[in-house]
Amino acid sequence: MHKSKKNYFPLAAVVAVFTLGSGMANAQATPMKVGRYTSQPIGHYEFCQQVPAECRSNGSKVAPDTLTPAKWKKLLQINSDVNSAIVPRTDIEMWGREEIWSYPVKYGDCEDYALLKRHELISAGFNPGNLLMTVVLQPNGDGHAVLTVRTDHGDFVLDNLVGSVLDWRDTRYRFLKRQSSANAGKWVDIIDQRRSVAQN
Repeated sequence: MHKSKKNYFPLAAVVAVFTLGSGMANAQATPMKVGRYTSQPIGHYEFCQQVPAECRSNGSKVAPDTLTPAKWKKLLQINSDVNSAIVPRTDIEMWGREEIWSYPVKYGDCEDYALLKRHELISAGFNPGNLLMTVVLQPNGDGHAVLTVRTDHGDFVLDNLVGSVLDWRDTRYRFLKRQSSANAGKWVDIIDQRRSVAQN
C-alpha cells in the first residue's frame, strides 16, 4: 500500500463545485453502470456477521444524494480527516491473515479506510444507499477497495491512496463490483466500459 497522496483538485470536482455555486444542472454527470448481483467479498461477509446493522436493505429505489456545497465540503473533510488519522497497515501485518474488514482506530488497510469514511458520512446525513464499498483493480493489477458516493453530480471516489475526491471516471482504476444501493449486504457487477483510464 502506498503512503503518498496526490493533492491536486480534479477537473470534475471543479465543475461540480462551480455548478453547485451557480445553481445550474450538471449535464456532465455520468454515474457507473451496474449489472447483476455478484459475489460478496469474504471480508465484507464476515464484517456483516459482526456488524449486521451496516448490511441492511436500503429500499428498492434510492435516489442519489443531492450534492449541496455543504455536503461537498463535508465529503472533502471526512476523506481528508480519515486519510490523515489512519496509518496504512496490511491485514497480514495487523491480523496475520488477509481479508479482515473492520473500523480502524489507528491502523488500517484500504477497505478499513473506506468503512470508516462510510460510517462518518452516514453520521453526517448521507443516505447509506449512496455510500458503497467498491472493489477495483489498480494499474499494476493489484486489488484495492475504495468508497463510491452516488450523487446527482455523478459518482465520486474516496480513496486512501489519493488525497483528492475524484469523479470515478478520473481515476486510474478498473472498476469491478460494489455494494448494491438497494441492499448493503449484496454486491453488483460494475460495467466499466471506458476504453482507457485516466493517466493522473
